[in-house]
Amino acid sequence: MTDTEYRTTVAAAGVLFDMDGTLVDSTAVVERTWRSFAGRHGLDIAQILAVSHGRRTEETVARFAPAGVDVDAEARRLVAQEVRDTEGIVAVPGAAQLLAALPAGTWALVTSAGRALAEARMVAAGLPLPPVVVSAEDVTAGKPSPEGYLLAAQRLGFAPEQAVVFEDAEAGLLAALASGARTVVVGACAAAVTEGLDRLPDLRDIRVAHAAGQLWVSFSPARKHSRS
Repeated sequence: MTDTEYRTTVAAAGVLFDMDGTLVDSTAVVERTWRSFAGRHGLDIAQILAVSHGRRTEETVARFAPAGVDVDAEARRLVAQEVRDTEGIVAVPGAAQLLAALPAGTWALVTSAGRALAEARMVAAGLPLPPVVVSAEDVTAGKPSPEGYLLAAQRLGFAPEQAVVFEDAEAGLLAALASGARTVVVGACAAAVTEGLDRLPDLRDIRVAHAAGQLWVSFSPARKHSRS
């Protein structure tokens, strides 16, 4: 590991990961699920997909469901559909290798999915679940609230400012930044929140070293996004 290979090295107590779009590519399933919801209720699928990523299912349903729809029942229906549907789910490139390199107790999953869905998707992608998983049921406010990231850091035993967060969606990036963690964009999100943040196309470029209770997370960031 040299400075010429990896231009950025961050000292951290631990690493916090979003799931969908960061560790797991579940795009096909997500689009199938929301298309079925939109079709049942005569809604614009493009509008739903534009804001649903990174947010809890019940919050998206509440935002778009027509008057008279039982939001809780509809959200439960969609989640059950997603838990059953794992076709096309794969790991984001580099995810398995990165998670295998992280020592136990130094990383957590912070997802807007429920626990059952998180387990189904991580298993489908061939990825391990860490002991610390903060899912939709564990927070009172979903992303962009920082509650999930704050709780994950607390459960791992360090301050959120000592964490590196990898996120791919606007809501999650807002949550990570609000928690005080060092935040890295994974993928192509180009919202205003990404301006000035390090960006990686996937997780293949990341290397970690660990000694005396300290992590060093190294990567070569792509061009930082700046709005024109």
